[in-house]
Amino acid sequence: MISISKFLFCVFLFPIFAFTGVHKYYVSVTQIEYVKEKQSLQIISRIFIDDFESLLRERFDDKIILLDNNDESERIDGYIGRYLKDKLSIKINGTPYIVKFLGKAYDTDVIKCYMEIEGITEIKSFEISNKVLFDLFEDQQNIIKTNINNKQKSFILLSQNDSVVLKFD
Repeated sequence: MISISKFLFCVFLFPIFAFTGVHKYYVSVTQIEYVKEKQSLQIISRIFIDDFESLLRERFDDKIILLDNNDESERIDGYIGRYLKDKLSIKINGTPYIVKFLGKAYDTDVIKCYMEIEGITEIKSFEISNKVLFDLFEDQQNIIKTNINNKQKSFILLSQNDSVVLKFD
């Protein structure tokens, strides 16, 4: 026998939930820090695992499971590195640099992608274009947080505006 509360839920509340739907946000956060002593630009991108997994399945292999602890981790790292190299571009002092993918770690529902650019002696200008997941989600937002020359800045990049330039004079 159905209880009164379950009956009321089904009759009144279920139709409301069924038609309003759940809105999902598509967001990544990329932190960039210039470590002058190491002449290194250190980058960490945090991307929701399910979103990134969907993209990698569509782009490279429909059997990819990011949290699977199998022997295919090196192959998946290759896919992740290729994708990030294609979608994340950086110019320092007007010169384009290739972002080196170092590895990944999982944190609850987020994958952390570690990257680096070495051999940076000074930064007078910094340009970043971040198109991560724009090819899968049109409402994707990529938040960029920088700490360069002891100056912190934050930006939100959208598919219509996917790059930013910083000047340090």
